[in-house]
Amino acid sequence: MLPALIAINKIALASMTSPILTLAQARHLQLAAQGLLTTPRRTATQLALRQCIAQMQLLQIDTISVVARSPYLVLFSRLGAYPQAWLDAALAEGHLFETWAHEACFAPTDDLLLHRSYNQHIRRHWGLLNGQAVQARQRVQLDGLLAHIEASGPVKSSHFARQDGKTGNGWWDRKDEKRWLEALFASGELMVQRRDSFQRVYDLAHRVHPRLTDAVLPEAAAVHTDFIAKSILALGITQARWVHDYFRQKPRLKDADLDALVAQGIVQRVEVQGWTVPGYVHHANADLLQQATADQLRASHTTLLSPFDPLVWDRERASAMFGFDYRIECYTPEEKRVYGYFVLPILHKGALIGRLDAKAHRALGVFEVKALYLEEGVKLSDAALQAVASAIQRCADWHGTKQVQVVRAVPDGLLGRLLGALAGA
Repeated sequence: MLPALIAINKIALASMTSPILTLAQARHLQLAAQGLLTTPRRTATQLALRQCIAQMQLLQIDTISVVARSPYLVLFSRLGAYPQAWLDAALAEGHLFETWAHEACFAPTDDLLLHRSYNQHIRRHWGLLNGQAVQARQRVQLDGLLAHIEASGPVKSSHFARQDGKTGNGWWDRKDEKRWLEALFASGELMVQRRDSFQRVYDLAHRVHPRLTDAVLPEAAAVHTDFIAKSILALGITQARWVHDYFRQKPRLKDADLDALVAQGIVQRVEVQGWTVPGYVHHANADLLQQATADQLRASHTTLLSPFDPLVWDRERASAMFGFDYRIECYTPEEKRVYGYFVLPILHKGALIGRLDAKAHRALGVFEVKALYLEEGVKLSDAALQAVASAIQRCADWHGTKQVQVVRAVPDGLLGRLLGALAGA
């Protein structure tokens, strides 16, 4: 954003009395900031994909592919159908980079030095700690791996896999090699140049991004504050206690921790009906705030969300904002799951109205809906159910699994209506 426009937004935000929003207005503000308020009106482009990631600040990476791998699905929810190769190209062309943040994430390359400073000086992620421990014990082997990459070029962990199924010795052992690659990635000596079939391809950091050779990293404490502001910007509206989770910062914030940002006009405190604590809005979202308080933000989008979508990755926030108690169950033992392995929240016109346990059988061209659950008390009109059915069909079409099969729907009586709506989708 241009400096003049930033100044205008700060003035606009500062000149307003503390706004009072309904919870519905706060939801719409958050959805607008996250790119989920309205249905996309234009066909997706590669530029739009990069802008979408910049708007979210982070795109979490997860390898589970029972439907689509999470980063691709998060973008689909906001952009509609697009070639998944576009995300791979954005990484390979240097528009994005991989980093530890909320978890393993893609982030815009404009923020490369911020993340590099924060990860080296403040973050205490297990990957970085493990990397430091490995380096302390096995620096000779790590240097050998770096020399190999420098001489031979980028590598994948599979390059070092043994073919005889036995465990080898030294740094050619696959288990050791993979651990060392992760250690060097965590320390910043290696970066991910691209992904092949979603497998990381590592290269020397200065070859992936040559400007790192002479770069001066920003001061880590300033980056900490910058990430707090970026979190508030990405969330649209948030309570102080939810801010730290976005970039996985420590500690959890209190209202007093945001006094300086409020005094500087970077964020504004607002009131949300039903909240016992203030909300916070970034100055760059001043126009959205004004539209929200004037009831000018209209939610029209119906889509399926990834379990790792930033809208729902904080369970407490999703519960407070949307009344949606959501737990990712793919890491839960099967006998303890309530809804299923890879359950997609259903967003419909500003509300999280249900969840979908699904699996894409790509070889068969079948999109299996193992179960669809509406939230307690939700009743869908025929038009609303048609919107949900159309969202399911669009997702299925994007996967190349055009045949949708529904096994179960809750509550009773929903299955027949859903099948009828899908027939017309």
